[in-house]
Amino acid sequence: MSFPLYAPAEEHDLLRETVRALADEKIAPHAAAADETEEFSWDVYKALVSADLHAVHIPEQYGGAGADALATVIVIEEVARACASSSLIPAVNKLGTVPLLLSASEELKSRYLAPVASGEAMFSYALSEPEAGSDAASMKTKAVRDGDAYVLNGTKMWITNAGISEYYTVMAVTDPSAGARGISAFVVEKSDEGVSFGPKEKKLGIKGSPTRQVILDNVRIPATRMIGAPGTGFKTALATLDHTRVTIAAQALGIAQGALDYAIGYVKERRQFGRPVADFQGLQFMIADMAMKLEAARQLTYHAAAKSERAMDGEPQKDLTFLSSAAKCAASDAAMEITTDAVQLLGGYGYTKDFPVERMMRDAKITQIYEGTNQIQRMVMARQLLK
Repeated sequence: MSFPLYAPAEEHDLLRETVRALADEKIAPHAAAADETEEFSWDVYKALVSADLHAVHIPEQYGGAGADALATVIVIEEVARACASSSLIPAVNKLGTVPLLLSASEELKSRYLAPVASGEAMFSYALSEPEAGSDAASMKTKAVRDGDAYVLNGTKMWITNAGISEYYTVMAVTDPSAGARGISAFVVEKSDEGVSFGPKEKKLGIKGSPTRQVILDNVRIPATRMIGAPGTGFKTALATLDHTRVTIAAQALGIAQGALDYAIGYVKERRQFGRPVADFQGLQFMIADMAMKLEAARQLTYHAAAKSERAMDGEPQKDLTFLSSAAKCAASDAAMEITTDAVQLLGGYGYTKDFPVERMMRDAKITQIYEGTNQIQRMVMARQLLK
């Protein structure tokens, strides 16, 4: 009996080769400088846009490449292998736009997805607040109806690519008496009057991607910019994360792969006691464990991506929430272990900025924290299993 192999299609493999070639040539050379200067790399953005890799998930009807969830994962993974900060371009474009793809009116989708697809604009996601991190439902940002408009007031925190992105999916309370069911989602534009940004956060890693507060001071927007019906914003936010946690898993895989590849090259060249250190069994066992953890996380992530794609096509996937949390948690934990071991394999050199693995170790840490800490992921998984 023949059955399709449990593997990506040939198109996915070809896509990987294309993205890897671009990443090696146009992205990797900028990675250390982006980390050092803490500046967003517009050169990398232009390179991704010209190759149509900046927002591959956007459907063809809005001018996008119409890539499936696994293809999107492969793009993010291969960009992250070269530079974690740059991989947040395709990842955050997906995070910001999935709420529209899931819940927005056709008019809103046409208006805001087309500029992202063409590379004219980026899209960020604004859920967290200074006092509402893991407990996002306790947000304080308010949106008050005023005629045919809403007036937004509040501060959003930890917003990736804030100040760079033109558009923001913003969650705000429209009915304070209804708890999580009183939260609605809106599209806010950078150019809207009353929108400003806090100073750039000084971070451990992903320094080439700015993280800032988005401050909303009497921001008046048309009521037509609400995503979905009033009170459905939090439901949309959670449904979005079921899809986008998979992209954070992809970022973690890429960072880990970059560190593993570099460490393997290094131990084959580095000589001690008259032979390459790769000849020593203690190091061989480390390399084997790193590759094993990475491959396990990759298979789980690709499986979750396949479920995400089916769910986006309207086919309910009961286990998507569990699998996306499991993929994000497993891949990010693996990335932290693998990058730490890569630093160890380079010895003293691994601890210096002359070699990329210390950057990869710093970049890996955030994948255990954002889009839901790994402690929250474990709660999500347990709830799915016990309900």
